[in-house]
Amino acid sequence: MSNLVPDFLYGTAWKEDRTSALTELALRTGFRAIDTANQRRHYFEAGVGQGLAAAYRAGFVSRDDLFLQTKFTYQRGQDHRLPYDPAASISTQVAQSMASSLEHLGTDHVDSYVLHGPSSHYDWTDDDVEAWEAMRQERDAGRTGLLGVSNVSLHHLENIETSGAELPAFVQNRCYARLGWDRATRHFCRDHKISYQGFSLLTANQEVLHHPLIASLATSANAAPAQIVFAFARAIGILPLTGTTNAAHMRQDLSSRSLDLSPEAVAAIECLEG
Repeated sequence: MSNLVPDFLYGTAWKEDRTSALTELALRTGFRAIDTANQRRHYFEAGVGQGLAAAYRAGFVSRDDLFLQTKFTYQRGQDHRLPYDPAASISTQVAQSMASSLEHLGTDHVDSYVLHGPSSHYDWTDDDVEAWEAMRQERDAGRTGLLGVSNVSLHHLENIETSGAELPAFVQNRCYARLGWDRATRHFCRDHKISYQGFSLLTANQEVLHHPLIASLATSANAAPAQIVFAFARAIGILPLTGTTNAAHMRQDLSSRSLDLSPEAVAAIECLEG
């Protein structure tokens, strides 16, 4: 089981019947970290498993080469296709969701198990306390290496810290330039050695992607604007996630790892408001 933090995540949300082929394509292109969720409303986790199985059969990657991350999603975030008994306790739902995920993904463990958003937009509730403890039990049983929380606010994280509970290894949030790229939450993560995963870096920031500053930096670096955004994200401590369905963009996104931006450029991008 890998406790190593990857440097790029391939996200599998909203891909439906293309999920299997795109997962395999991402792996062929060079991604070694896959993000999914046991939430049929937005993900086809079994399709991810099919893509993994195809990659294993083709022999260009093995389970040991990969970082697999999935999520437990409360019923309010699901549709009717639930991976657990809605009448069961939250602890039981967490365990049932994990068992279902392992079956979908054809593995006996994942590398990261993420709470797919707290039960309340405001506070870390008793439901969250129960879910988090159940997730810890999954880790203690060897079914996951690390734990995380997504769609979380600084207030939630402060609630967890105040309660004395273990802080997550990962926070995964949508990043908006107009909100300082989630600056306050990122700084909390930095100060507490939490790895911050950022998603929708491109789709949530189309204005930034077309900003003259980004265009100028892209021209200077002989790079695409998206590559500049991903290089910037890395420079400010964001582990980026991409969900592109385009093979050329997959290669482009991965090659952004070799781009280095000057401190001045990073500071200028961080001040963009979209």
